[in-house]
Amino acid sequence: MTVLVIDDEIQIRRLLRLALESKGHVVREAENATLGLQAAVFERPDVILLDLGLPDMDGVEALKRLREWSRIPVLILSVRDQEASRLAAFDAGADDYVTKPFSTAELLARLAAIQRRHQGDEAARLQLGPLTLDPVHHAAALSGLPLKLTPTEYAMLAQLVSHAGKVVTLKQLLRAVWGPQAEQQSNYLRVYANHLRRKLGSSGLEIQNEPGIGYRLEDSRQS
Repeated sequence: MTVLVIDDEIQIRRLLRLALESKGHVVREAENATLGLQAAVFERPDVILLDLGLPDMDGVEALKRLREWSRIPVLILSVRDQEASRLAAFDAGADDYVTKPFSTAELLARLAAIQRRHQGDEAARLQLGPLTLDPVHHAAALSGLPLKLTPTEYAMLAQLVSHAGKVVTLKQLLRAVWGPQAEQQSNYLRVYANHLRRKLGSSGLEIQNEPGIGYRLEDSRQS
């Protein structure tokens, strides 16, 4: 899985990279909350390791902002071991909490447990006509053949498939795919809708644009 580490201590990031890569995971790093939230949008990690003592923003506040648009699992790593700090983190949407210093073996075990729970929550595949989406592995297939999508294309298509036949508003799509800071960037949607139309080709799946409102995915063979 891809793990995003948001921590301002370079030594911690190095330690985590070594431990995670030794288990075959892909590691992305951010040294503050701002860069971390941007990476969460563009990297689409499977899980986030988040420090609470970040230089530009408290980690709990960063977690609240993340939870405005994403359910990516988050494991808190912090020197704060007070009950109040733990409760604040869980109230903000943390999935687990580990205090520093920590055992790498315990950390890896907790990450594995988080991933299993998350996969259990998202195990159901999305299906529309010849298109199948696998939310766990972010994989797509069209008429039984792999459909190559970028992470952003997959995220947008998953939103449309989840609401097949209904209009998904511009605001909903932008928040779900790019985060709340992109709510005014409707040009993103035009570009990626065209990408998806080309990749769906003559499958019978059509992305309809409702100008000024949103987009709708339909299976034209069922109409």
